[in-house]
Amino acid sequence: MKRIDQILAYIADCTKNLSEEALLAGDGITAEEIAAHQEMLRNNVSKELNSLLRADLIIKIKGRPVKFLHKQVIEETFRVQLKEKQIEVNSIKELMLPGEQVDPFHTLIGFMGSMRNQVEQGKAAILYPPKGLHTLIVGQTGVGKTMFARLMYNYGKHMKRFPEQAPFIVFNCADYYNNPQLLLSHIFGHVKGAFTGADQEKAGLVEKADGGILFLDEIHRLPPEGQEMIFYFMDTHSYNKLGESERKRNANVLLIGATTEDPGSSLLKTFIRRIPITINIPNFQERTMEERLMILKHLFANEAHRVNKSLRVEAEVVKALIGSVTYGNIGQLKSSIQLVCAKGFLNSIHENQEEIELDFKILPGNIREGLFNIGRNRKEMDEMSGIISHLYVTPEGSKGDDEEDASEPPFNLYKLIEDKIELLKEEGFDDGYINKFITTDVNIHIKGFYNRFYNIKGGRDRILKIVDKEILDFSEEVQAMLEKELKRNYSKRFVYAFSLHMSSFLKRIKEKKYVVKQMYKPVDDKDEEHRLAQIIKDMIESYFGISVPDAEITYVAILLRSVEEEHQGNVGIIVAAHGNSTATSIVDVVNNLLGSSNISAVDMPLDVSPREVLEIIVEKVKSIDNGRGVLLLVDMGSLLNLEATIMERVGVKVRTIDMVSTPLTLEAVRKASIFDMDVEGIYQSLKDFRGYNNGTAIVKAEADSNRVIVTVCSSGKGAAVKLKEFVEKIVYDLTEERVLVVPVKVRELDKVVKDLRTKHTILAVVGVKRSSDPHVPFIPLEQLIEASGEQALRELLLNNHFPIVPAEESVVVRDICENTLKEFMTYLNPHKILGMLMKFIQKLEEELEFNFNYALQVQIAVHMAHALERMVIHDGLVYRGDVKLFDQRLLVAVNYSCEIFVSGINLVLTEDEKYYICEMLSEEYIGIA
Repeated sequence: MKRIDQILAYIADCTKNLSEEALLAGDGITAEEIAAHQEMLRNNVSKELNSLLRADLIIKIKGRPVKFLHKQVIEETFRVQLKEKQIEVNSIKELMLPGEQVDPFHTLIGFMGSMRNQVEQGKAAILYPPKGLHTLIVGQTGVGKTMFARLMYNYGKHMKRFPEQAPFIVFNCADYYNNPQLLLSHIFGHVKGAFTGADQEKAGLVEKADGGILFLDEIHRLPPEGQEMIFYFMDTHSYNKLGESERKRNANVLLIGATTEDPGSSLLKTFIRRIPITINIPNFQERTMEERLMILKHLFANEAHRVNKSLRVEAEVVKALIGSVTYGNIGQLKSSIQLVCAKGFLNSIHENQEEIELDFKILPGNIREGLFNIGRNRKEMDEMSGIISHLYVTPEGSKGDDEEDASEPPFNLYKLIEDKIELLKEEGFDDGYINKFITTDVNIHIKGFYNRFYNIKGGRDRILKIVDKEILDFSEEVQAMLEKELKRNYSKRFVYAFSLHMSSFLKRIKEKKYVVKQMYKPVDDKDEEHRLAQIIKDMIESYFGISVPDAEITYVAILLRSVEEEHQGNVGIIVAAHGNSTATSIVDVVNNLLGSSNISAVDMPLDVSPREVLEIIVEKVKSIDNGRGVLLLVDMGSLLNLEATIMERVGVKVRTIDMVSTPLTLEAVRKASIFDMDVEGIYQSLKDFRGYNNGTAIVKAEADSNRVIVTVCSSGKGAAVKLKEFVEKIVYDLTEERVLVVPVKVRELDKVVKDLRTKHTILAVVGVKRSSDPHVPFIPLEQLIEASGEQALRELLLNNHFPIVPAEESVVVRDICENTLKEFMTYLNPHKILGMLMKFIQKLEEELEFNFNYALQVQIAVHMAHALERMVIHDGLVYRGDVKLFDQRLLVAVNYSCEIFVSGINLVLTEDEKYYICEMLSEEYIGIA
C-alpha cells in the first residue's frame, strides 16, 4: 500500500471510532498522531495530507493543532452530502448547521449519550405550554446541576421562550439555613419594619426573577414554611413580602430547584407534587469512558487558556485523574486538575519551559491512588486502555470559563488557597514550598481575571456590577498606600482582584461565616508584605467599622506577594539588520500579525559606520528596557560582539541571537508578550531556532530524547510496545533524565537502528534479537527479568553519564509484584502494601545474610500479600508439617521481619502463616535451614 493510501485508511479508521458528539466537540486526527502511528516523518505526512485535501478526500479542521477527518465517513455518520470541495472549516458544526444558531445543549458533554434523556426532559420543561414546567434537578455534589439549569435558561432564550435580557437568578438556600426569617426575606423580599433591622422595603429574588428563571440550589434546606410559600406561588404566581398579610403581588417565574438529597425524605410531599419534572443527573462514574475523557479534556483546555500555555499530559496522569474522582464528581475533578496544572506551571517557570509537562511524578498521593482504583476494575481498565493516550492541549479554542462558574465570583482568594493547602500538607510539602506554590497559583488567577475584566473596554464598569463602589474606592486607597510605601506602581490588576477579595471577606463577616481552614506558616511573618497586610487590616477596620480576624493578614499578604512577582512590562526586543529598511520591514510584519509590542527596529545602511550603529542601538536599549532586559536580534554574527559593550555602558542585561528572520522575531515577541518570559528564557528557547519547519519544538524534542533504547519482540510491534513500557518503567525509576524508548519489529530492527544512529545515541537494544551493528549493546529479554539485566541497564546509564537514583530494591521485582498484586488483592491497597513487602524482603535478606534471586523475591512478596489478606478476614492457613525441622535462626528472622506489618498496618501474622514462609525459604535454600 502506498504511503498516501496508508494515511487515508488510518484517518478513515480513526474518524469511524469517534462518536458524533466527539466530532461535534472538535475531535480529529493530527499530523503528529499520524506520523507517530504510521512511523513516518512529519513533513512527509503533511505533504500527503495536502494532496488528500486537494483530492477532496478529507476535511481540514482549522485551529492549533490542525486536525483532519475522512470526508466520506463524516457524510455517512451524519447522513449528509457535502457538496463543497476541499473543505476547510473551524468546526464540523459549520457543516451540520449552516446559518443556524447552535442548540445550547449541544455544548453539554453527553447530550447524545448518557445525558440524552435529561436533555429531552430539560427541553420539555422549558417549552411546555403555556409557561413551562417547574423542575427539580437531583444529583450528587459536583455533577453540574447549576450548569444544567443555566443550559435550560439558554435554551429558553434560543427558542424565544424568554426574551434575550430575561433574568437568571441563582440563590443557595443553605446560605441562610439557620435563619428562616432572613431566608424568606431574601426570596420574597420584605417591607419596612417587617423585623428588627428592616429599615426599608427590599425586593426579593422572586421579584428580580420576573420574566425569567429563579434557580434555588440546595432547595432541601428550605424550611417547611418556606416550601409552603413557594408551592403557593407555583399554584397562583402570587406572593407577599415578609411583613405583608395579603398575597397581592404577582410574578411570572419558572422555578428550578436542585438538591443532593432524596426528594422524598427532604421535601414536603405537597411541595414535590407541584414539581412535575424531576431530572436526575448521573454521577461521574455513570458516564461513559469517552464522556469522562471529554470532560477531562474540556477542563484541561480551560486551564491551558487560563495560563496561556500548552499542556502535555501523560496517559498515566489522565487515568489517575479519572480514577481519583469519587464523591466530588466533576467539581472534584476540576479542583484536582487546577492543582496539578498549577504545580506544573510552577515547574515550567523554574525550568524555563514554554509548555507545561504533567507526568505521574507531579501528582499528589490522593490523585495517584486513582490509577490503582481503576486497576481494580478490569473491565474499566480495558475500556480505558482502548481510548486513552497522552493529551496535548493548546490554549486556543477554549473560552476559559465554564458555564458552571457563571454564578461564582471570578476571583475568590479563600477558595484558591483553602482548596489546595490541605492537599499540599497531606503530601508532606514544607511551608516554603507551599508558600511558593500558592503565590504562583494566585498570580495565575489574577492574570486570568485581569484579562477577562480589566483588559477590555469598560472593565471598571463590569467590576462595579460585581462589587460595591465603596469597596472599589477603598481598594484604590489601598493601592495609593502601597505605591507610597513601596515607591512603585501597583497595577489595576491588583486593585480589581483586591476589591473582589474584599467583597468576599465582608460577605463572610456579615453572614458570620468567617471560618479559617488549615493554613501554612508564611516563610517570614516579619517580611514587607506581612507588615503592609497589617496596615491594610487596620485600614479595613477604620473604613468599614468592623473587627478583622488576624488570619486575614495572611490572606492579604499572599495577595500582595503574588502581585509582587508581577512585572511592569515585557522584555524589550530590538531587530538590527543591514540595509535601508530590512529591520523595519520585519518589525512591521510582526506588529501587524501580533499587534503592537515592545519591539524596535534599527536599520543599518552600508554607508553608516559601526560606531554610529552602536550608539543608535545603545539609545534604543535605554528607551525600550522595562527593567527585564533586552533581546537583540541581528542579521550577522559580527553584531554579536556588541552585547558586552552595550551591557557595560547601559547596565541592562542584553542577549543576542544572530540570523534574524521574520519567524524568529515572531517567536521572540510571542514569548515576551504572550508567555511573559524573561530575557534569558527567551534566549535559551530560541538560540537554536531555524524556522517553523525545523522549529524549537522539534529541536527540543531531539535534544531531550537524544539517547535511545530500542525494544524488539518476535511477536510483532504490540509485544514490543509492552516491553517498551516495561523498560521505560525501569529507566524512569533509575534516573530522572529523559530516555526515548522505541519499539520495533524484528525484521525492521537493523533499518531502524541505522536510521536512529544518524541523529541519536543508541544506548542498547533490549529484547529477542541482537542488532547487526556490533557497537550497539544488547540485553536479552530473559536477562532483563534477572538481576543481571537490571544491573546492565544501570551500568549503561552510568557509562553515558546519567545521574542514577540509589535503589535499595529491584525496579523489576517491584514492577512485576505491583502488576501481580493489582490482579487479586481485594481488601488491601496494593500500592500501599507493596512498599512494606519490599522492606520485609530486604529485612529477611539482612537477617539471613543472603541475597534472594528475583524469582524468590516475587514468590515471597505474592505469598505474603495473600497471607496479609487472610489476616484481614481472619482465615489464616493451618500448617500441617513438622516445625521442629526448621532452623531456629530462620524462625527468628521471619518473626523479626514480620514486625514491619504490625507497626505499618497493624496486622499480626499467625504462627502457622510464618511456618509456611519458613518452609518456602527452606525448600529453596536448604543451606539456610
